[in-house]
Amino acid sequence: MQPLVRVTVKGSVVDNTHVQLVWFKRDLRVVDHAPLRQAAERGPVLPLYVAEPGLWEQPDTAARHWAFIVESLLELRQALAALGQPLVVRVGEITRVLQDLQQRFAIDAVWSHEETGDNWAYQRDERVRDFLKTRAIALHELPQNGVVRRLACRDGWSRRWESHMTAQQAVAPERLVPVEGIEAGDIPTAADLGIKPDPCPHRQRGGRNSALERLESFLASRGEAYHAEMSSPVTAYDSCSRLSPHLAYGTLSIREVVQANRSRRAEVKAQPAADRGTWAKALAAFEGRLHWHCHFMQKLESEPRIEFENLHRACDNLREGGFDTDKFDAWCGAATGFPFVDACMRALEATGWINFRMRAMLMSFASYHLWLHWRQPAVFLARRFTDYEPGIHYAQSQMQAGTTGINTFRIYNPVKQSQDQDPAGCFIRQWLPQLARLPDRWIHTPWEMDRRTQRMSRCVIGDDYPPPVVDHVAAAKAARQQMGALRRGAARAEGQKILQRHGSRKGRLRVRT
Repeated sequence: MQPLVRVTVKGSVVDNTHVQLVWFKRDLRVVDHAPLRQAAERGPVLPLYVAEPGLWEQPDTAARHWAFIVESLLELRQALAALGQPLVVRVGEITRVLQDLQQRFAIDAVWSHEETGDNWAYQRDERVRDFLKTRAIALHELPQNGVVRRLACRDGWSRRWESHMTAQQAVAPERLVPVEGIEAGDIPTAADLGIKPDPCPHRQRGGRNSALERLESFLASRGEAYHAEMSSPVTAYDSCSRLSPHLAYGTLSIREVVQANRSRRAEVKAQPAADRGTWAKALAAFEGRLHWHCHFMQKLESEPRIEFENLHRACDNLREGGFDTDKFDAWCGAATGFPFVDACMRALEATGWINFRMRAMLMSFASYHLWLHWRQPAVFLARRFTDYEPGIHYAQSQMQAGTTGINTFRIYNPVKQSQDQDPAGCFIRQWLPQLARLPDRWIHTPWEMDRRTQRMSRCVIGDDYPPPVVDHVAAAKAARQQMGALRRGAARAEGQKILQRHGSRKGRLRVRT
């Protein structure tokens, strides 16, 4: 191990000094951060975050994402400063930033976590690998979660996931030897990066402090009815963990969450039966979702094309032609005429979050009732989700659109979902105030009101609220007929191949070398 030394830089490289550059991306923490820990054991650390304008030009990015990141960067900078070296922030294309730093510092190695990102991030990482290789600078990319790179087969994947989750967390360094002569740099605003305004007044706050508060409150009190209340948006905002954006940007590691959940499960198990409440069921259900997190990310890692292409190629001619922009605009603008669908979209716009079942319903409605190709709705929702995680998002979008070839078709009835998940219409009235005066009888199907009731309720269909954009019963029937034909003949054989590649199961793990 090289000795820890102080570096003084005055416009040139200091001889015989080796700086370890830690590149932060979607891992904005110092705890359970193996690249930071290992880099600190080898010499002075230059912790770097690069705000890349090219990333923020992509159609799946939004100001709400950057706002969450900024809050997380501010806390990360404080945490690193307390260790001895504040976070360095630069704006620009990553290889140009690295080139500038290399001209001033002898960079011995670059350390980062592996990232399962979108195609833009993949191409960016490839450029970095090529840049470092031509300059003989080592690149160390370490796993951050249960996703396995170069995975040839899913056999044994669950065992690999379990091994990662039970491993000891990487302890934060006790101190970092500072790199002197380098300015920390300002964290740019959304305007600086050319990001369009994106009002989200009830967005979750970023940063590790917020993440720890959410985790503690969920495991101590909020989560007791998680298993029973996660499906309805009436209860899910409080009963769900709300950790998803923190996992997406790495203010917490998923291993931290899994281990905290298991510790709480052991604590509950040790209590007298009369004191356990419903915690055992809630915590077991929560761990199942944590397992899903990496399971779905593995799909994009193993088959990156699913960001753009149907996983099951028999679906290639299903919705590719005749994209109905009017229906798409109505869906995006919460103007479909189905109160529960529109209320979910309004809530998502204002909060940056909606529970899993409602995400599935939104995507299902766009795919089946409106018969829209999944790609454009998926990109729109990516901009709306503060917790946008590409590895989960595109696999889930295709699953809800029915293009995986291995999942059951989920054609959610928007009226039944409304009646089941918001029976009193509280959620609808909260987010669609024009429907606030509707009698309970009509809150789920306002188009069925007679004109007199409409006027008395101050909600005239066609003026104050739109009529349904489709006949949802007829649309669902037509979609079911078209989708059913895909599970026959050669399409079924391809589905078996997809299951072999992407299904989670026990057995031997094989990794391509």
